[in-house]
Amino acid sequence: MAFLIARGDPFLAPLLSSHIFLLQFMDSIFDCIKHNVADILFSKTYIHPNPRICEKSGLALPLEDAVETLPNWMAREDCFPEEDNFKNKKNPKEVYNVLDGLLKGNLERLKSMRESIDVAGMVDGGYNLVANYEDHEGILRKLCSEGKLGAALWLREKMIQHGAVPDIISHNYLLNGLCRSGNLEKAGFLFADMLKMGPFPNCVSFNSYMMGYCRTNNVDSALYLLSSMVSCGVQPNHITCNILVHALCKRGLLEEARKLLGRLVNEDNDKATSDLIASTILMDGYFKNGNVLEAVYIWDKIYQEKNKMDVIAYNAFIHGLISNGGMRIAICAFCQMLKKGYHPDVFTYNTLLRGFYEGGKLCEASHVYSIMLMKKVAPDLITYKIIIRGLCAHGDVEKAYEFLQLMLEESMVPDPSIWNCVIHGYGRGGDLGGALFVRDQMLASGIVPNVFTYNALIDAQIKSGNLSDAYLLKQEMHQHGLFADVVTYNLLIGAACNLGQTRFALWLHDEMLRRGCEPDIVTYTELIRAYCVRGDLKKAERLFDKIQKSGIPIDHVPLKILVNGYCKMRQLKLAFNLFKKWLSIWN
Repeated sequence: MAFLIARGDPFLAPLLSSHIFLLQFMDSIFDCIKHNVADILFSKTYIHPNPRICEKSGLALPLEDAVETLPNWMAREDCFPEEDNFKNKKNPKEVYNVLDGLLKGNLERLKSMRESIDVAGMVDGGYNLVANYEDHEGILRKLCSEGKLGAALWLREKMIQHGAVPDIISHNYLLNGLCRSGNLEKAGFLFADMLKMGPFPNCVSFNSYMMGYCRTNNVDSALYLLSSMVSCGVQPNHITCNILVHALCKRGLLEEARKLLGRLVNEDNDKATSDLIASTILMDGYFKNGNVLEAVYIWDKIYQEKNKMDVIAYNAFIHGLISNGGMRIAICAFCQMLKKGYHPDVFTYNTLLRGFYEGGKLCEASHVYSIMLMKKVAPDLITYKIIIRGLCAHGDVEKAYEFLQLMLEESMVPDPSIWNCVIHGYGRGGDLGGALFVRDQMLASGIVPNVFTYNALIDAQIKSGNLSDAYLLKQEMHQHGLFADVVTYNLLIGAACNLGQTRFALWLHDEMLRRGCEPDIVTYTELIRAYCVRGDLKKAERLFDKIQKSGIPIDHVPLKILVNGYCKMRQLKLAFNLFKKWLSIWN
């Protein structure tokens, strides 16, 4: 019960009140029973031998049967020392004494129950927190860890009301939870209470509050909190530096981050750790900003102090180089990493694999994967996704399917994007059977197809010349609660135009508008091509004017189709006028 009070259960007060009321009610019941039993024992109805008369009087059983139904501890022989005398004479006084003793025992037990509840007690309508102070703090921290911040705040208030102020660790738990949940207003009130009433915030408190501001991209407030931290005599540490440098780099304020790093590193006792982590963050910020020279300069400073190097710094350097086209230097850094005895992790290998596949170097990517297995670094979902996408992008769909099967053998369920990539690879290569087989295997694995899956299957059907089957797939999408997007309609409209079914293409365009799907430049380009194929250049030009007025971004493709159409009709003057009109709009 004391534990429940310490938890601050809002339903505890009614529960305790109901317990006390129940005890009072039971006391009155027992008193009533005791008086009624005495009246019954001395009445003639009770000692009547006829059981029917006993039933009429309200007693279900004679006394002998009632005694037999009592529990064993109530029916012991020492409770009835003169059994024969009791049965023969039916002395009411002795029976009264026995029942009175039973009632007294029950009252004693009720008294002990009342005393156990009174340990928690009720003082002036509030709770008397008499449990161990450390237990309350443990409960408060547990509540914060579970995200029950409202209950934790309530418990803190109750503890303070009874003179038990939680320590700085408990306050930091609470402050960190509020900042992580984005409730900076309550975090500010709590922080102000700590400044006024204690415990006084330490470096962890300031760091948690700064992190809350940085999560909401409020770097100015975080920097103001840094100045308050210094004025309060609290020394910033390397975590403070890392938080602020990362926030500044995220906003692109790299020079401000560099200056702050230089100032805080000189003040920090743990200079090596602070300089490494913050410098890595700053180097990554320069890479993302495209300033490779500054990033390499910071890397050289890190590399000069070899005792500060770690795998994370190498990963940031390799990733930044590959993102900025420095694949050759990244490979050298990877080889240097192996020579220095640093063990690359899965992030390192994933970065290299992505770089090789994007560059079309499949052999090098396969070699990196072999090294990864040789070093006993287990591939993760991202690894397989990079490999399968890279292989499908370069036409090696069969190899990509082998990796898909390898994922299933290792109990890794691929996400829909991986399945869609393989289906699209088969469809793009004209292998409709392979695309449908992978779709069936996807369903057997419990993965529900999405719009991208159907678009890949529709593309495969279209490449096989099955426009009617492709349209049936669109109908199947609607049956499964999926809605065709602009890519779906563009595929069908383009196929209809290529087959000369202009009327069907226009009908699809009207359906597209009815369903609220906005056409894009690809849609209108296909329709312009269809009009030009039919020789209806006037409609094609009117549609081109409609595109210009709609504000849709236009490229050179629809204009080129129109000009070629006029040239084929030997209307060179109209083609030249259209070209001049386009130039005037473009300029």
